[in-house]
Amino acid sequence: MPEHRGRKHHQDRVAETLREEIGAMIGGELTDPRIASCHISEVVLNPGGKSARIYVELDKGTPEIDKAEIETVAGLEAAKGHIRFELKERMGKRHVPELTFLADRSGRLTARIDELMTRGRKRQKAKAE
Repeated sequence: MPEHRGRKHHQDRVAETLREEIGAMIGGELTDPRIASCHISEVVLNPGGKSARIYVELDKGTPEIDKAEIETVAGLEAAKGHIRFELKERMGKRHVPELTFLADRSGRLTARIDELMTRGRKRQKAKAE
């Protein structure tokens, strides 16, 4: 089975371009009040290039982060048509993948796991003494 290095490299370049361009739009062009301060953490492109999952991570200082995640994803989904149109213009492509926005909670989950591991270590240390 031959490796498709060229195809993989192209998909990586397209995903990185999508991440940069959508990030720039979120940072300055989209005016929907539902969209909180956030950044694009990852873009996963379907192997065929027809669709992409965009993972959005909210900044750590956001109050009521769970509610803000839901509202931000809803705001981005509402602006999906405008975002695709702008991507088509900026990238000069005939086809722009179908976009799906998802909240990225991996950073918060990692911090929570680290916190629980630290607590467990402190308890074991206290028991040993």
